[in-house]
Amino acid sequence: MKILLTGATGYIGKRLLPVLVDQGHQVVCCVRDKDRFNPQKSLLKSIEVVEVDFLEEETLSAIPQDIDGAYYLIHSMSSSDEYTDLEQKSAENFQKTLSQTAVKHVIYLGGIVNEDSLSKHLSSRKNVEEELSKGSYHFTALRAGIIIGSGSASFEIIRDLVEKLPVMITPKWLKTRCQPIGIYDVIQFLSQSLFESKTFDQNFDIGGPDILTYKEMLLRFARQRRLKRYILTVPVMTPRLSSYWLYFVTSTSYMLAKALVDSMKVEVVCRDNRINEILNIEPMGYEKALERAFRKIESNSVVSSWKDAYTSSGFESDISEFVNVPTFGCYTDKRKVPVKNRAKCIEKIWAIGGENGWYYGNWLWKLRGFMDKAAGGVGLRRGRTSPITIYAGDALDFWRVLYANKTEGRLLLLAEMKLPGEAWLEFRVEDGQLIQNATFRPLGLLGRLYWYSVLPFHGFIFKGMINALNVDDIT
Repeated sequence: MKILLTGATGYIGKRLLPVLVDQGHQVVCCVRDKDRFNPQKSLLKSIEVVEVDFLEEETLSAIPQDIDGAYYLIHSMSSSDEYTDLEQKSAENFQKTLSQTAVKHVIYLGGIVNEDSLSKHLSSRKNVEEELSKGSYHFTALRAGIIIGSGSASFEIIRDLVEKLPVMITPKWLKTRCQPIGIYDVIQFLSQSLFESKTFDQNFDIGGPDILTYKEMLLRFARQRRLKRYILTVPVMTPRLSSYWLYFVTSTSYMLAKALVDSMKVEVVCRDNRINEILNIEPMGYEKALERAFRKIESNSVVSSWKDAYTSSGFESDISEFVNVPTFGCYTDKRKVPVKNRAKCIEKIWAIGGENGWYYGNWLWKLRGFMDKAAGGVGLRRGRTSPITIYAGDALDFWRVLYANKTEGRLLLLAEMKLPGEAWLEFRVEDGQLIQNATFRPLGLLGRLYWYSVLPFHGFIFKGMINALNVDDIT
């Protein structure tokens, strides 16, 4: 069968894709930017890639007419304050376009919406579901609450809170109940629902066996990590203050923190488990989902992370627009040294950032990250998804990977920190030299003043970094 997969570069889509291929399907992957789509080589024979933006009607003609099934895995929650309008428009365009194809079954992953009073985020999820259900195809909505898995936003937020704060003074919404589900089970529900007639034209809540408050989830996470944590709840922490609390302590963006805080006041508990019986799935408990997530992290096999989404920084442009580094009107800091060992130098470049840091003047990098976070930027807390691989589109601390070719020996990064302009950082190993080039395109007078104010630090940091990269070993 030919399956349309939207959100193929997203957290869920990256994990669902190989499962669909293993089931024997031909998968048409919808992406906004082909340059940041890096599927495994083993999948290439079974996939087709089309560039589609469901907010841009002129791109929708790229969708094949002969598809049999489709997944809608798109959301805009942390990309804009107007995300409800964006999500509604995207759903309308999807529904109208798919209704003109041969598609038989569409599956949507939304949120649990059983309460009378819903948050803005959950209301938008419900509206999207209602719009998608109008199509001339069978429709199944799977509704999930907190998803626990390596790289999921919920998991990373819980991890940040527990591992960074021995004592937490928290808002009262930590007493709200939810029903978490492991990412492995979410993928099972999504893949096994496809073309299952017993799921047609219905919606189902999916969740694990445990119903917990957010406080209980934090404490159980702490127990799993063998950490002693104390949590005090106070009734006077406003939603804005709660959002800032999440933003500064965790790696989440402020817009995502604001949407999550709004939703955390609403109970997300499943109505029943009919879908478990229909598909013969018995979801794992919360602790088991945590164990599975940490096994993936420890084995360096995290498939996808929410931090790699453009919405983790508010980045909305296609990375292909920035791959060609400008020269006109730009300031540069370019350095070259004869390379001592090409292979080992490239290995060190490919391990840069995250836990390894930037090899020289790390305290200055951390200070810059703190200043960026204080100014509403991403800071350094996103780290990197994998300590050993880098792909175009990945987040790398406060950079976005634009181009990464290990054989060629070239890595190009675009700054996503708050800046009065645009900045690139490039590493190339060619013609027996290691070339390191920092480029800044200033925006107005403020941009020029910024460049000259940090210029004294560049000589210290960039000189030290290129020397630290050019070594005979990578220890």
